[in-house]
Amino acid sequence: MEVIHIVPGKANPERMNGVNRVVNDLASHQTAAGMKVAVWGIAADTVHNYPHRNYETRLFRRQRNPFAADPVLEAALLCAGTDTVFHLHGGFVPVMYTIARLLQKNNIPYVFTPHGSYNTLALSKNKLVKGMYMRTFEQRLLQGAAVIHVLGDSEVAATRRWSGDTPVEKIPYGFVPTATAGAATQGTATFVVGYCGRIDMYTKGLDALVAGFGEFCAAHPQSELRIIGDGADMSKLRAQINMAGLQQQVVLAGAQYGADKETMLRNCHVFAHPSRNEGLPAAILEAAAMGLPCLVTEATNTGDSVARYECGVTIEQTEAAQIAEGLNKLHAAHTGGRMETLRRNAVKMIREEFNWQTLTTKYQQMYAHAAGL
Repeated sequence: MEVIHIVPGKANPERMNGVNRVVNDLASHQTAAGMKVAVWGIAADTVHNYPHRNYETRLFRRQRNPFAADPVLEAALLCAGTDTVFHLHGGFVPVMYTIARLLQKNNIPYVFTPHGSYNTLALSKNKLVKGMYMRTFEQRLLQGAAVIHVLGDSEVAATRRWSGDTPVEKIPYGFVPTATAGAATQGTATFVVGYCGRIDMYTKGLDALVAGFGEFCAAHPQSELRIIGDGADMSKLRAQINMAGLQQQVVLAGAQYGADKETMLRNCHVFAHPSRNEGLPAAILEAAAMGLPCLVTEATNTGDSVARYECGVTIEQTEAAQIAEGLNKLHAAHTGGRMETLRRNAVKMIREEFNWQTLTTKYQQMYAHAAGL
């Protein structure tokens, strides 16, 4: 059996797009486990400008009409072997609807992952337009899938509402812990809170994070918020920081990759990711794998794991007061000598809950079910 992932973009892990990162990780670990895997990317160009990978990648041109598929891609779909299962990634991507309909017409099985597009907040944004799109297009994609794959509980209810009798499987992505877990700033006087991700004020909860950190910082002035990332809302973020008078306490590090990003994260005491809407943020897994205790919202689909492994704080809502309270708890753990336990628990969570070897087997079973094996 061959699995072919179809993703908007090139599955380049050195981009801010989380879907690209997780598809690259998924395909890499599936290939390492002996599965026959390829990634087909739909991009503005077909230049193979990404790091080395252990799986085959084919690139197809994105068309001007968002519903149109590259004719070369359509031909390639129909030439796939009879033992092929396609895995489509990304909700509300018009070309995925076109691809799904072509696969349905030719009785070719596919798995579909919406990557957080169906949780409550995501569906409430542009609600009328999304509702119309769901009824006209997305519902057909869902009901024609062999399996719908979701990353966490936040997607399950809405997915079942539109998917009819299509089976829904919940399987997270995995992560490999680094060999030397543990932050590098544990002995410093300044308490450093880190964030890494796209600069999207509302979706990522950065408005509440800055406000909550401001409340926390008033009681603990020897603190710093380090924000790693870039995005369309950078000017709004900077304006909020300036208005709150936090220019000296909040560092905007910009987009960082590879060793530079890892070094910046290691120089934090805790990691905060208070998103209002997510699939499964790779940034949280990366931080926890380094041994950073995490402050997360339930919307990240990691809250249950963080609470169960006692490796941070889970808050219900993306609100400044809850963030400030969570940071106070983590600071108390820091000053009370409990951080080492939290750090060990964070790494343990990644090794057990997000273990690629275990998860790859679950994915294999899901694809076998999709193929009717």
